[in-house]
Amino acid sequence: MNNLERVTPTPDQEQQALAWLSLLHDQPTSSDQATFSQWLQADPAHAEAYSRAQVLWELSEGPARTLANEDALALQRYLNAMNGSRRSSVRRWSGALAMAACLLMMVSLGTGWQPLRWLDDLGADYVSAPGEVRTVTLADQSQVTLDADSAIAVDFSGGERHVQVRRGAGFFSVTHTGEPFVVDAEKGQARVLGTQFEVRLQPHGAQVTVLSGRVGVIADKDAPQQILTAGQQVAYGEGSAQPLHGVDSEAQLAWRQGWLNYYKAPLADVVQDLRRYFPGRIVLLSDELGRRRVSGSFASRNPQAVLSSLQGVMGFEQHQVLGHLIILR
Repeated sequence: MNNLERVTPTPDQEQQALAWLSLLHDQPTSSDQATFSQWLQADPAHAEAYSRAQVLWELSEGPARTLANEDALALQRYLNAMNGSRRSSVRRWSGALAMAACLLMMVSLGTGWQPLRWLDDLGADYVSAPGEVRTVTLADQSQVTLDADSAIAVDFSGGERHVQVRRGAGFFSVTHTGEPFVVDAEKGQARVLGTQFEVRLQPHGAQVTVLSGRVGVIADKDAPQQILTAGQQVAYGEGSAQPLHGVDSEAQLAWRQGWLNYYKAPLADVVQDLRRYFPGRIVLLSDELGRRRVSGSFASRNPQAVLSSLQGVMGFEQHQVLGHLIILR
């Protein structure tokens, strides 16, 4: 084989390289170093896999440290919720070890290492997996279509029908029974006055979009109510609501048919949506890149194809690891 010809490592070899990278950054022994040297020389693909792992290390240390810290905090909340009397401690990783540990857990376990999802799902009645759009029928025959990677909790006691959006988004088609139907999201709620509508969680609040009928939205228990009709949308957070405005609700709600539509949307928002459809993690490194605008209609079933299409237009770089991690810069 020509020495200049590059070999392609297998997924197992890439995973081994990441394991070696983690070990060698955590006070390896002389025996560890000797074993690594033997592994590196045993197959040209090992050297290529380790070279890729080093590139990934350089690209990912900051974002992965953030992910590791977030996951550690979420895991602590999850353990506390599982057993309130148990005082468990989760060590927060820092520095290079945080990056290595986080990458290894993401790559080795795929979507299994997702404490934020575990905590949301702990109190949920209905859950959709990443990439899965699911419609469920509630006890009153109302229907909820869950966007990918979403979770809701349902409580029909006490003379009111309450649904809490715990993660992601739900599109509600409400059956009229005479009892109020209320969707809680963050500190606000949407109260049905006869409608089809979506409630979507956002980083610091929620957004309500009405397809038909009317919805009363309050940003907090003491906030005034805003009445939305078909084709209107409002976002709220931290106790206050933004002014309601008109939207193309059919286009915005096309995720139910497998399409994501954007008009001059920041790339960061597009990536945030694609994360719900990808069975792993997508990390966007550049804030400047995240602010660049995207317009278009994309099939949600293949996030990788969407990113490849955008890459051809916007010229950013993509780095992939074992199908579970995509880094954009």
